Amino acid sequence: MVDVVENNATEVAFQIILYAGNGRSNAMEAIQEAKKGEFEKADQLMKEASEELSKAHEYQTKLLHEEASGNNPSVNVMLIHAQDHLMTAMTVKDLASEFIELYRNR
Repeated sequence: MVDVVENNATEVAFQIILYAGNGRSNAMEAIQEAKKGEFEKADQLMKEASEELSKAHEYQTKLLHEEASGNNPSVNVMLIHAQDHLMTAMTVKDLASEFIELYRNR
């Protein structure tokens, strides 16, 4: 688990952006593979997307726990940007699952 006390909010934000971006990219690539009928590859990419988003979510959860414990991390534009990246990536992954199923069933 991430130690937010030793890292500032900007460093944590960069980690969230990194993992969320990886997850989003994997999900988008999975759609392209499904479009080509490469469902095994699409499924593998979706698994990788889930793993990356899980890492990003771990950082987010640690921030939430720290704040709930009274150790308020400084909130800055980078952290807000990171949260936006994570939520968007999670939405892309959810939609990618739907697209893959549509391609699989056509």
